[in-house]
Amino acid sequence: MGRRSRKNQIPARTPGELDAMQAAGEIVGRTLQAVRAAAKPGVTTKELDALAEATIREAGAVPTFLGYGGFTGSICASVNDVIVHGIPSEKLVLKEGDLVSIDCGATLDGWVGDSAWTFGIGKLGENPQKLNDATAWILEQGIDKMRPGNRLSDVSHAIEMATYEAEDKWEVELFIVDGFGGHGIGRTMHEDPFLPNEGRANRGPIIQEGSVLAIEPLITLGTEDNFVDADDEWTVYTEDGSWAAHWEHTVAATADGPRILTPRY
Repeated sequence: MGRRSRKNQIPARTPGELDAMQAAGEIVGRTLQAVRAAAKPGVTTKELDALAEATIREAGAVPTFLGYGGFTGSICASVNDVIVHGIPSEKLVLKEGDLVSIDCGATLDGWVGDSAWTFGIGKLGENPQKLNDATAWILEQGIDKMRPGNRLSDVSHAIEMATYEAEDKWEVELFIVDGFGGHGIGRTMHEDPFLPNEGRANRGPIIQEGSVLAIEPLITLGTEDNFVDADDEWTVYTEDGSWAAHWEHTVAATADGPRILTPRY
């Protein structure tokens, strides 16, 4: 049986389809683990990209990002004030104290897994560490709302409220990046609906048992404003040069609660 959909509901996947999506997602998780282990001072983001592509292909999958809309990498490698969509480059050499976001997608047997992980190179400064820890926690709060019977904006609202709570919890000012958010996912990487990272609760389509979303808070230390590099038309920077963190999991709603389809183990 294929996916079921109504206009006011997020499409639902069958148990077998969720298993297939997790098979793709587990490859993404293993790839992120390999990239993080290799990310050290002196390593280029191009080298990390080559490792990611090899890891994905050795698992029998295809890098989803490579060639997507003309993108030239198998991962997005976004460093410091780059929010998202950083293009891997042999000129970008990692150094101690950098904050690196790696976004990765893999397609296996026609199903896509998508996940992002932000981590430090060596020891991070105090505020970048707070930012990263807070963003990871914010993602967890959004994931918790991925339950049958909730609505799309319940996830959005949880992310927004968690961001405010995280400011007090970590004693740092945080900003939700304007114009970016999560999305539906399945046979293709970006499917409806778009998932904002803020908004009022109890709005939008209903989450069904088997609905799947890529949930991804993007948080900065200085501003919600951003711009796209005019030369490469991909790299998204913070307007004020402040640093950003990006955490993402592909998550299914099940009768037993949220199921992370991109585990990192």
